[in-house]
Amino acid sequence: MPSKDYAALGLKVGLEIHQQLSTGKLFCSCQCELSETVTRRFNRTLHASRSEMGEIDRAALEEAQKQLKFIYESTEFNCLVEADEEPPHAASTEAVRTTLILSKMVGAAPVDEIEFMRKIVIDGSNTSGFQRTALISMGGKLEVSGRPIGIETICLEEDAARRITEEDHSAVFRIDRLGIPLIELATSPDIRTPEEAREVAERIGTLLRATRRVRRGIGSIREDVNISISGGARVEIKGAQELDLLPSYVQNEVARQQALIAAKEELARRGVKQIQGEQVNLTKHFQKTKSNVLLRGISIGGVVLAVKLPGFAGLMRPDDNGVKRLGREMALHARVAGVRGIFHSDELPDYGIIEEEVTLVRKLIGAGEEDGFVIVADTKERASAALDRVVARACQALIGVPEETRDPLPDGTTAYSRPLPGRARMYPETDVPPIKVTKELLLEIDGLLPELPEQIAARLQEKQSLSKEQAEALVKNGFDAMFDEIVSAGVPSKLAARTLVNTLPELESDGLDVSVLRSDTLVDVLRRVESGSFSKEAVPSLLRRMVECREGADEAAKELKLCGASESDVEAIIDRILAEKRDFIQDKKDRAIAPLMGLVMKELRGKTDGKLLNKLVSDKIMKMLGEK
Repeated sequence: MPSKDYAALGLKVGLEIHQQLSTGKLFCSCQCELSETVTRRFNRTLHASRSEMGEIDRAALEEAQKQLKFIYESTEFNCLVEADEEPPHAASTEAVRTTLILSKMVGAAPVDEIEFMRKIVIDGSNTSGFQRTALISMGGKLEVSGRPIGIETICLEEDAARRITEEDHSAVFRIDRLGIPLIELATSPDIRTPEEAREVAERIGTLLRATRRVRRGIGSIREDVNISISGGARVEIKGAQELDLLPSYVQNEVARQQALIAAKEELARRGVKQIQGEQVNLTKHFQKTKSNVLLRGISIGGVVLAVKLPGFAGLMRPDDNGVKRLGREMALHARVAGVRGIFHSDELPDYGIIEEEVTLVRKLIGAGEEDGFVIVADTKERASAALDRVVARACQALIGVPEETRDPLPDGTTAYSRPLPGRARMYPETDVPPIKVTKELLLEIDGLLPELPEQIAARLQEKQSLSKEQAEALVKNGFDAMFDEIVSAGVPSKLAARTLVNTLPELESDGLDVSVLRSDTLVDVLRRVESGSFSKEAVPSLLRRMVECREGADEAAKELKLCGASESDVEAIIDRILAEKRDFIQDKKDRAIAPLMGLVMKELRGKTDGKLLNKLVSDKIMKMLGEK
């Protein structure tokens, strides 16, 4: 069965879109801004607690087993609420209104009363050990490419702290992001192809930006992707930020689940029904090994342990299509125990471990031809815990695809993060009062509904004489509100559209945070273009410098030497270059114009208009040829 036949594979995809709002923090009056200025540091140790039903969530339990110490950094955009040293204030009215506005835009039915809940999260991203979240509405619908996509829920929650570093069993978080309001929109599992996942996410993004109440910039919108196929299981890829990578995440997860299903079937064919998981201490046999990894483990007073995996030979390396299988999965699970990594038999001999040592390990643990094994070196406690996790993951392979949360990687693949959370991590929030959703409030929301994206694009075409492509690109990239502000300040619409449609997305694609460029900043820059201070060709390099170095227009223009050239200076530079290339002009005739324009632009790029330069160079060359 070809993997591209997603309908036959039973592919189901659902999205959870998390969008930061610009309405102020959810439970205090701090601004929704990030900062690199640290004003205070403090520590916390978080523990897994039981729910009201007496259960401990499996994801929280695994985080607790990592035994990390958490260090938090405050900035000027924090108060005692984010530090969990003061109770939360009442929920932001503007954040609630914004979530109700989006609910109305997609036809979701609001709840009668908004009740905030505590969701246990002890990975360090919340100082309190839980995240506050509230259900706002249910049961909406989108139409994407002629297909209806259901909206199951729309929630309002607080964003988490951002992880700065992690090392030596401690993690550092900055809490400036903590408490920023997030709209969480969850679709039904109605998406049927990888590309459709991207289209749905893009449509939701344009609707969110149409409210004109959301934050822009890197990390301001994130997608969780829930994926399953027939015979597989629901897997959540959490925190994807690159819209263009969504199809790759879906494609690669489908291939991964297919590979794991195939491994399960092969294990069944080999008659593997259980794994004993007996750990064998091989430390004395590796005292003279050439493997630096094993020697490092022994040198810290550790041990070399191995475990036999019956029937796993050949199933831990990548399959024939290059899809990584059980070896990588086991390694990622083992790292939760604190080890740097493991070696599995499908990749040996290698890494300094020679064939004779592989043969010895097989003999000592009683492994046959169809059996695999895993070997690890670390302190006895960590090595033993790592092999326990390896055996647990191997046991899951007998069942097939485990439900779990995975982290997105830049190459479109994913890595194991933790088990999929359950219901045991939710319980009521007693510090935040409930909010009644009254008829009066809903009538107020009706009066706040914004233009839909397609209405905005139509208006820009009609009122600002933009092309269909320009108008749609402004809406798609979320720059339509900024365009309106820039044009209302007197900047020509064509110049504003060119900058927002071409230059800013190009800077964003290079990883630059263009959210630092406010509309008034762009108005200042583009007005200078109109006044002749520098040319429109200088705008991309000028804005790039302003974003990268956090400089103003004057400072950036000075560093880039973009001060406008006078008419006499321009004429003098062109005359000098043409005089130096007189023989070239006589030889090439009008074909000399293009290469000589390159020389002129090298000296005058950004200092005067390119079209004007081209006309001056062309006129002067034709005059020289006519005088011959």
